[in-house]
Amino acid sequence: MTDPITIPAELLPADGRFGSGPSKVPADAMSALSGLGRSVMGTSHRQKAVKSEVGRLRAGLGEFFSLPDGYEVVLGVGGATAFWEVAVFGLVEDRAQAASFGEFGSKFAKAIKIAPHLGEPTIVTADPGTAAYLSFEDGVDAYATPHNETSTGVAVDVKRVAHEGALMLHDATSAAAGLPVDLTETDCYYFAPQKGLASDGGLWIAILSPAAIERAERIAASGRYIPAFLDLKTAIDNSRKDQTYNTPAVATVVLAAEQVDALNAAGGLDAAAKRCAESAGAVYSWADARSFADPFVTDPALRSNVVATIDFEGVDAAEIAKVLRANGIVDTEPYRKLGRNQLRIATYPAVDPSDTAKLTEAIDFVVEKLG
Repeated sequence: MTDPITIPAELLPADGRFGSGPSKVPADAMSALSGLGRSVMGTSHRQKAVKSEVGRLRAGLGEFFSLPDGYEVVLGVGGATAFWEVAVFGLVEDRAQAASFGEFGSKFAKAIKIAPHLGEPTIVTADPGTAAYLSFEDGVDAYATPHNETSTGVAVDVKRVAHEGALMLHDATSAAAGLPVDLTETDCYYFAPQKGLASDGGLWIAILSPAAIERAERIAASGRYIPAFLDLKTAIDNSRKDQTYNTPAVATVVLAAEQVDALNAAGGLDAAAKRCAESAGAVYSWADARSFADPFVTDPALRSNVVATIDFEGVDAAEIAKVLRANGIVDTEPYRKLGRNQLRIATYPAVDPSDTAKLTEAIDFVVEKLG
């Protein structure tokens, strides 16, 4: 029996959580949640205590993303997976064009394609590790693409397709809080808080333009069948009252609000994006300098600063991840369906760049021990 590999303490990160979602939740946020105690937990979500937390989160996001005039922060229950269906019912009028270059983009594209009330969409595809790009198409009323593909570590710029009257939808589930964005280039920037916002699951957040709000209201008034749980107009109306239509996971709201407040105090989106770029840069430069490792995304311009994917050659990445986990460095495994010999490392704002640097040292040690 082979003795387990013990990584020296001086090579271990202070915090070994590098998961791409759910992600590292800072200790200060957990303490704040504990301090609020029974003032918010186990109480009505339509009363002042909880509504003030929803309002704090909405206001904090407005400041963090420098909301353009008329844009609103809207919340609902169910996570980004639920929001794909919300958008299918409430934002796409008839025909959409969707970019699919990884697992999450492909899931939204599928939701659009199988919706019985919508016309046949155009799905623009690209191989994992590369990007697919949207372009003007007659008859399309909504364009949809990931900002960051969580499964592969590919990031693209948030850029509007020049098509008057059509909406732009960007899945920012793993991009939000860590990648720069100009919201005037999109109509719907949506995400869940268990990644860059260092919170927990069960909630979707969408930043909607006036055009998106008008579209949602018009579709809701059209007589289209929309399940109440997925009714975007209802979510908009409730969000304006600092509440959600269904009972939210209050802890998720509080943790997200704590993280947003902390990011705003630390310098906002610019500072957060810089921090993520520092962490990701450490991972990519390390991989570039090793004979056994290479960034999976070969085009440096497409490499994500919030999810770094690294391929390995001549050594079993699954074994590396197993040893790391045994030493308290967790959730570096690759996306399960990608099926590559790689590690996937989250470099969200909550991750300390010094811990990312330590991680690379720990991997070097493990690779050497594995031979």
